[in-house]
Amino acid sequence: MLEAVNLKKTYGNNEALKDLNLSIKAGDIYCLLGANGAGKTTTINLFLNFIDPTGGVARVNGLDVTAHPLETKKHLAYIPETVMLYGNLSGLENLSYFAKLGGHSEYSDNDLRDFLKRVGLQSEAVEKRVSAYSKGMRQKVGVAIALAKRAGALLLDEPTSGLDPKASNEFSELIKQLQADGAAILMATHDLFRAKETGTRIGIMREGKLMRELSTDEVSHADLERIYLEHMH
Repeated sequence: MLEAVNLKKTYGNNEALKDLNLSIKAGDIYCLLGANGAGKTTTINLFLNFIDPTGGVARVNGLDVTAHPLETKKHLAYIPETVMLYGNLSGLENLSYFAKLGGHSEYSDNDLRDFLKRVGLQSEAVEKRVSAYSKGMRQKVGVAIALAKRAGALLLDEPTSGLDPKASNEFSELIKQLQADGAAILMATHDLFRAKETGTRIGIMREGKLMRELSTDEVSHADLERIYLEHMH
């Protein structure tokens, strides 16, 4: 569903991404670990076609994102560190708007409420303005938008940053629901614990290069921390 082939991005003399080769299939949760500047956000931005590659290709559902920018976005949902919603609209109104923007005008209010219920948004919050929402509540609306859009692939950039442990755990459970629905998920994160608990595979990045790939069922938390730190030195 998501594929990078010799994908690279340079800014002048700075290689932000170096010949990345990556394949993420339906039902995969691939966690990219690395320090700031490792190339995680650059990778996500290339899949979103927010920036153009210097070389190589990023594909979504077999399509080159540069050659098919609109078509590939139909298959994607993007949840950044801070989900951008309209603060003067309610959670329900935001979901309705973004669902229609994604080409889904068929949903009734009850359908939309069901999406918000599924992601665990409190019933009393559905009609409240988003400006009064916590970050965790905004993230839940973001996941509801992904559900309504029926996105085949999700791109997540530090989605649990700033969340308390309870909200972070709730978010991880939501991601596992999307995985169970067959989504291919790429998540950039600093959180080794969350990567191990949520991911099926982990990629460790440093200075734009993918240093190591691991399957989460092959390593313990302690092993993952040790391997990560080895690659950071």
